[in-house]
Amino acid sequence: MLRPWDLQININLLDSKAVYLQIADAIIEAVKNRKLQPGDALPGSRKLAGQLKVNRNTVVKALDILLAEGWLEAQERKGIFVAALKAHDPYQKRQIVLASRSNKDQALTAKPDIVFDDGLPDSRLAPIKALAMAYRQIFNRKARWQMMGYSHALGDLGFRNAVVKMLNHKRGMGIAAENLCLTRGSQMALYLAVQCLLEKGDAIIIENPGYMPAWRAFENAGAELLPVSVEADGINLHEIQAYLKSGKKIKALYTTPHHHFPTTVSLSLQKRLELIQLSNTYGFTIIEDDYDHEFHFGARPLLPIGSLAPVENYIYVGTFSKIVSPALRIGYLASGEHFIDKVAELRQIIDVQGDNIMEQAVLELINDGSIRKHLNKATQTYHKKRDFFDQVIRQNLGDKVSYKRPEGGLAFWLMPRKKIDTYQLAEDLKKKNVQILTPDKFSFSDPIMGLRLGYASLSEEKLEEGIGAIARLL
Repeated sequence: MLRPWDLQININLLDSKAVYLQIADAIIEAVKNRKLQPGDALPGSRKLAGQLKVNRNTVVKALDILLAEGWLEAQERKGIFVAALKAHDPYQKRQIVLASRSNKDQALTAKPDIVFDDGLPDSRLAPIKALAMAYRQIFNRKARWQMMGYSHALGDLGFRNAVVKMLNHKRGMGIAAENLCLTRGSQMALYLAVQCLLEKGDAIIIENPGYMPAWRAFENAGAELLPVSVEADGINLHEIQAYLKSGKKIKALYTTPHHHFPTTVSLSLQKRLELIQLSNTYGFTIIEDDYDHEFHFGARPLLPIGSLAPVENYIYVGTFSKIVSPALRIGYLASGEHFIDKVAELRQIIDVQGDNIMEQAVLELINDGSIRKHLNKATQTYHKKRDFFDQVIRQNLGDKVSYKRPEGGLAFWLMPRKKIDTYQLAEDLKKKNVQILTPDKFSFSDPIMGLRLGYASLSEEKLEEGIGAIARLL
């Protein structure tokens, strides 16, 4: 098949971004800007490597990412082509309306010896010494008195700029410091967002199963919750369309698309683009909760919905609690500047400002590379533990449950092959000093059959012992 054109990709060897990611992102931009059309054939990996003067393995790695993310599709004996994605109109004017996040801290009361939480990080890995040192250094500065007064309601400007740089560079966003508000955790970010967005009588579409603390924030604002099922490739768009055509006043949609809570599935690229089109057509706001973006074990994590195409009404929520420690209450929400101004006004009513000194301390860790080192170490640790947990499950529960090994996040989702009473299972496990989440923690009405088992905070010995207990009872 003839491919008579050269793909123009500029590689910057001084850029901190890996070359294969530069190639992948350049091809994505070409698709988004319509320089590459659906069905267009790409040059072979050998030819493309020659054009770019890079190793062929680098090009293959970039193409593998694009195939996995759905931008390209391989046709046997023909080659690699641009995927026929729908609902993508990059010529629309970009109007960022980003929003809130909710930290997935599960308040577990009684603490048995083995607790399968909902996916909390291992606090023992937290860079406590580095954080304490940064905190002390701040108080030793000559200008420390300046930090003892009030700061901006949106948070420390230097820290906001650092978060903006991270979101733009690592997640493909296009925001400024004026689009971002720092909060005391993602649950606060979500609360501020919905209080500024929703009014009594508004309806909001939610994933079922889903994240219940977020549902409580919506209900507190007086909103009606409309549950939608979750499929193997994310939220069910047909059910969303049915709601939209019903005449209900749907104001927003809440989603955890990267690794859905609790099932861990990722929202496919095709569905992301179609969801953007539905949002722009019907005018509802997409609230994207990207709570565990950092921990991904594949080629790279999927980029946020707002990085793909112009979204007219969009709110993005994230947190540092999983990066450092759940005890560190720093979250953020991003959206359009006008919406962020409303958030700042409400923030000042309930909490004049965030923890300015802690924000400065975390900024120190970002600037000196400690956060990056910690993330690299933690990701390697969790990757290894994920693989170990996968092996333990297959050995003990392979004939009792079905599941897909997650490509990221800190939890597994297991579905029993036979119908079981999950509540009775939880009671029986308590007697064996093991705790699991029951379906009422993530089901909207009727209990959803499934087990969400967080693995990151447990040792390999406890993971093995806990799964053994579950296997014997099943």
